[in-house]
Amino acid sequence: MAKILIVEDEKNIRESIHAFLSEKYEVESVENANKALNLFKNNYFDLMITDMKLPDINGIELIKKFKEILPDSSIIVITAFISIQNAIDAMKAGANEYIPKPFSLDELALKVENLLNMQKLTYEKNFYIQEREKIFGEIIGESYAIKKVKDDIKKVAGKNVTILITGETGTGKELVAYTVYKLSGKKGPFIPVHCAAYAKGIIESELFGHEKGSFTGAEKQRIGKIELAENGILFLDELGDIPLDIQVKLLRVIENRTFERVGSNVILHTNAQIICATNKNLEQMVKNGLFREDLYYRINVYPIHIPPLRERIEDIPLLAHYFSCKKGNYIIDKKNIEILQSYSWPGNVRELQNIIDRAIILSTDNNLRIDLAMGSVMSSSVRTDFNFQNLSIDNGFDNLVAAFEKSIILNALKQNNYNQTLTAKKLKIKRSTLQYKIKKYKIDLKCSNLLNTEF
Repeated sequence: MAKILIVEDEKNIRESIHAFLSEKYEVESVENANKALNLFKNNYFDLMITDMKLPDINGIELIKKFKEILPDSSIIVITAFISIQNAIDAMKAGANEYIPKPFSLDELALKVENLLNMQKLTYEKNFYIQEREKIFGEIIGESYAIKKVKDDIKKVAGKNVTILITGETGTGKELVAYTVYKLSGKKGPFIPVHCAAYAKGIIESELFGHEKGSFTGAEKQRIGKIELAENGILFLDELGDIPLDIQVKLLRVIENRTFERVGSNVILHTNAQIICATNKNLEQMVKNGLFREDLYYRINVYPIHIPPLRERIEDIPLLAHYFSCKKGNYIIDKKNIEILQSYSWPGNVRELQNIIDRAIILSTDNNLRIDLAMGSVMSSSVRTDFNFQNLSIDNGFDNLVAAFEKSIILNALKQNNYNQTLTAKKLKIKRSTLQYKIKKYKIDLKCSNLLNTEF
């Protein structure tokens, strides 16, 4: 229960506030600043309500002393002497709210509740961030899928083996790699290389370095990322985009821990640990001749798979609150959380963070409107590939409607990875209704190629 201190020399006002707030909070009330000072020197208060004009000490001085002792607590100033300068002085001293007399107790209670809620959010934000970042940084979630990722990180951190992180774009592959690095205790740096960002002729120099004059434009020696990662970790993101000839050289680095700069015959050694990541199916690329089989087996010593966000919707509230709290004391109510959980998130955690940032920009207060931030996204998130031209009106109205309904359900299931709970939320129907229609239309959940089924 929150604890509130009231400092007011007018007895009737003091007792009225005390009685009104005591129904919900633990309240202490005194008639002067010296008594208040003795109380908050030895006791914790979440909030102080004080008059600006007191018989012994000026209200501004009391506010300053209160904030010195309890810097995280809130202050509401009440006064009959209304002036802009008084309000400014009170806010500068540390007050959060300024209420002129006369005022209604309901108005005061609302401000008290809002300040205490914001204070609680700030505390939870700081605690949450500090506790999480001690071990897993921004890897947020309590779902089984994300707990497995965390367990994998703990198992492999500190072991000098090659790791392959797989997952869709936006799931946080670099974050997982960096967390492994933080827990490994390595003295060297964490060096990320985004392989897809470089052209074929540049990626070789970027990784291995080059000697002066080794090619046109090589005006001086360049140290590559492999050398820079000495005693640390080299993170190769989107490894599937590395050309085959560079893959051969990378295989040598992993197998022999040796390499050469471009334009040099001098053999260099490295002890950098290599972590790779990709959103591509490397096994299929091996079959298609686009990725070396020997390299695939060398990098896949310890695999870590990061699930897409649609497969761990129970983590969405935690992530949403985490991203919003990093920007301020914002509130996301249950209705808006349900909106977040009803979306399939093709862009995964990165897309969720962007939506939260957009909601903050659009907000006019601390209550985030996710529906506004996701307006265009949600309106186009359930699509249908139904083609009316494939059906004849001779089939009858009921059959046409049934065909269209089945097409909608099939597309919604596909877009939500056949997750029935998520699909039902997206279609705004009960899960039992969805299951009835799946049975009615004989939809095979193991088969996604049913859009052209005839009735």
